[in-house]
Amino acid sequence: MVDVVGQYKKIKKEIDEAALRVISSGQYILGKEVSEFENEIARYLNVKYAVGCASGTDALMVAMMALGIGPGDEVVTTPFTFAATTETIVLLGAKPIYVDIDPATYNLDPSKIEEVITKNTKAIIPVHLYGQSVDMDPLVRIANHHGIPIIEDMCQAIGADYKGKMVGGIGTMGCISFFPSKNLGAFGDAGMIVTNDVVLAEKLRMIVVHGSRVRYKHEIIGVNSRLDALQAALLRIKFQYLDQWTHARRSAASVYSRLFAGSGIEVPCEASYGKHVFHQYTIRLKNRDKVSYTLSEKKVPHGVYYPIPLHLQEAYSAAGKPKGTFPVTEKAADEVLSLPMHTELDEEQQKYIVQSVVEAMKN
Repeated sequence: MVDVVGQYKKIKKEIDEAALRVISSGQYILGKEVSEFENEIARYLNVKYAVGCASGTDALMVAMMALGIGPGDEVVTTPFTFAATTETIVLLGAKPIYVDIDPATYNLDPSKIEEVITKNTKAIIPVHLYGQSVDMDPLVRIANHHGIPIIEDMCQAIGADYKGKMVGGIGTMGCISFFPSKNLGAFGDAGMIVTNDVVLAEKLRMIVVHGSRVRYKHEIIGVNSRLDALQAALLRIKFQYLDQWTHARRSAASVYSRLFAGSGIEVPCEASYGKHVFHQYTIRLKNRDKVSYTLSEKKVPHGVYYPIPLHLQEAYSAAGKPKGTFPVTEKAADEVLSLPMHTELDEEQQKYIVQSVVEAMKN
């Protein structure tokens, strides 16, 4: 599905030099590498502040902690995403409130949000799934009307934009994952939170280091979620290539869509309001599971993101939303199939993949 080793080999000298620089320095926690990387990401996303943390999951939890979200609070989000989005809400004692998705983009449908907002709604978490931005204007209008902060889950969408503005700087905060398979991936876990709010930025910095500004003086409840200097240094090298890699992903997506033309297979759409960065290239098939079985036999990599919506997961069944509650989400979960998408793909590989999918569907 991804070729992190192939990508590494192309920039091996730079990566190795950066790693040795950090190892030789003895500065392994925070320090210059982390602060410089934070500044680079902040400039790229056109936000004032960026705070490194240990993972994308931690980014979501720390962002909610900074807003004081806890027991009795409600957070509106999508049921069609990775578990971390809901997991962090539940871990803080809050309740996830789901709304169904847009069938074209698979993102949270803003038109369904107003009906679920209550006096207990303390945040909205839109997920820019697969690398495509949520339609943010109507979401921002609703959030502003009710005075509710927006936490953008942009873990799959660094570099995506909405009407010319980078995702992450549209809401109150944006949460980034640098998991190795992401468009900008570390060599382990790493994450970041971005914001334009100076007060929130200061709280975020305290929370990720045990609630402390000064060593051994703890002003608020925090966690240990620092971004490693080694990961920051390696990410700084890879970050220089992000736009080039985004272009490669978009080109590969265009090739896929051209090769699938006339096959009857539904390919991803790019919404008119923003640039898709194709963290995943996700097609849609009525007989998805049978096709998946055939592709496995042919050893063609593929994945399903995500086969079980969050409202139907055993761990989150306390939400009390039975099958049939979110029909668009449930239908998507039965039909989506993601194909290999990375910067090392070539057209011959894509032709084989597409041919295999089309043949599997016919058979």
